[in-house]
Amino acid sequence: MMDDAITIEADRTDMPEPGVPENYRIPKWPFILAALFMLIGLAIAIAWPIKVAYYTLSPGPVYDTSDFVHVIGEEQVIDGEMFFLTVSLREANLFEYVAAQLNPKVAVAPRQNIRPSGVSPEDLRRENLARMEQSKTNAQFVALTELGYEPTYIGTGALVIETVPGSAAEGVLITDDIIIGIDGEDVAFRSDVIEDLADREIGDRVVLTIERIVDGSEDVEVIDVEIVLGVHVDDPSRPMVGVLLDNNEPIIEFPIDVDMDSQNIGGPSAGMMFTLEIMNQLTEEDLTGGVRMAGTGTIAHDGTVGAIGGVTQKVHAAIDAGAVVVFIPANNYDDAVAAAGDKIVVVRVATIDDALDYLDYE
Repeated sequence: MMDDAITIEADRTDMPEPGVPENYRIPKWPFILAALFMLIGLAIAIAWPIKVAYYTLSPGPVYDTSDFVHVIGEEQVIDGEMFFLTVSLREANLFEYVAAQLNPKVAVAPRQNIRPSGVSPEDLRRENLARMEQSKTNAQFVALTELGYEPTYIGTGALVIETVPGSAAEGVLITDDIIIGIDGEDVAFRSDVIEDLADREIGDRVVLTIERIVDGSEDVEVIDVEIVLGVHVDDPSRPMVGVLLDNNEPIIEFPIDVDMDSQNIGGPSAGMMFTLEIMNQLTEEDLTGGVRMAGTGTIAHDGTVGAIGGVTQKVHAAIDAGAVVVFIPANNYDDAVAAAGDKIVVVRVATIDDALDYLDYE
């Protein structure tokens, strides 16, 4: 006779769970690490919108000038390409500022040098757009004059956009004043004011002749006001009136119809390349010689090519765009050569004739 099977139930209260080692404890470090990452992410999210007192300058877009300039009625076949160069300007936060210090293609500039105290970003943009408009008009004038035409371009004064708070102009000049003279010398364009001040000293007294609209009427009065020149916000060694200026509407008559669309890009530094593009479209010979070239520089009525900012970044942009030659203002030449190394040919340009000589224009 078989004995009944006896089943003994063991006490399992002290037995480990299946698949879990005895004496196992959940580690704390993943939670600590996750919390640390969350804190870092939160700190970045909070700090990211906070701007430091600097702008970053980095290589900007490179634009084909033929997309911006069209001589009406001319369909010139051009094998090469002409580009104008830009700089991307950005008000930096702390992270962008640190990153710029580690990137040789990016520079930083104090905010005061780009946008003085009391000048809003919109004010700065308006002035840069005005400078672009002047550069386009100058480019047409110089190009057509070089080609033997006789364009008419008569300035009617420098228009006051706004005064800089705390400057000598505050309370003396007002928005929409038109400066038509400095110490008895005529002012036709905003550039005349800048050129005149270049020979002055801080503390000098200047008498500005202005046209001002009489309150509550359409009448215009001509008055003289005296200003003591203060310290320039960009350079403590130079004087400043303390105004943002545009050209008052000039009297223009061009014998050739040139359509120029700057596509909301500001600043005057495309002037030289616009001049070359207009000439290229009006001549039988292709000035580019079939190669890709780039350049930067302001253009004045007399053909002088002026210095620009961000030359290092613009040279890098030209190299990245595959240009084989870059035209650079004489005052920026040394910095451009240092940035270029042996990657691109740098041509020193003091006047538009220097660029034309390099291109074998006759």
